[in-house]
Amino acid sequence: MDGITYPRSIKEWPEDDRPRERLLKYGSGSLSDAELLAIILRTGTRDRSALDFAKAMISTYGDFRSMDMLSVGQLRRMKGIGTAKAAQVMAALEIAKRYHSKPFRPGAQFTNSKIVYDHFCESMRSKKKEAFIAVLLDSKNRKLREIRISEGSLTSSVVHPREVFNPVVKDSAAAVLFVHNHPSGDPNPSREDVELTKRLREVGDLLGVRVLDHIIIGDGRYLSFADEGIL
Repeated sequence: MDGITYPRSIKEWPEDDRPRERLLKYGSGSLSDAELLAIILRTGTRDRSALDFAKAMISTYGDFRSMDMLSVGQLRRMKGIGTAKAAQVMAALEIAKRYHSKPFRPGAQFTNSKIVYDHFCESMRSKKKEAFIAVLLDSKNRKLREIRISEGSLTSSVVHPREVFNPVVKDSAAAVLFVHNHPSGDPNPSREDVELTKRLREVGDLLGVRVLDHIIIGDGRYLSFADEGIL
């Protein structure tokens, strides 16, 4: 398609060059990133087609993973991308993350750190800020629910034991595990991570709540305090 001048409206293009028709005829794997994105955007403007916008977004942001790190407001900064189109893109990216994640649903039993990583990896790996989550469990290590405790700056998350254990006590949880992400992509614990985990373990012991693990999620990998023997 490069080097060929087409009318601005995709509806006026030859059928074999229209992204949606090509997907139906040849399959989604035959389309470029820009063509897939153009189908999500659906429409363009009088001066630019949906594919023009899609190409501009790919050129500006690089790839879908980088795009996923943006807010709706940031996507809207591109001329011609309004609230509706930004929401469509964000929804498609969220569907992709949920497709690749393996749900750790209420009632499911916690048996190893990989289960937790598979559940949270896609939703947390692309975050620009550290988020700290507590997963509440019953006496048989079955999940009750998960609670977002805090979301901090680019480098740290401010977590107070009382904020962590208030819902634990309220829900009569017998055990808890903690999950947070490192925006740097490196899951190795900082000194602050180690000190926080020790403090939370001590509070859990006082309250009779078992602290089973603290899992740090990086970019495509993770670290489990329990697996490493540092809990």
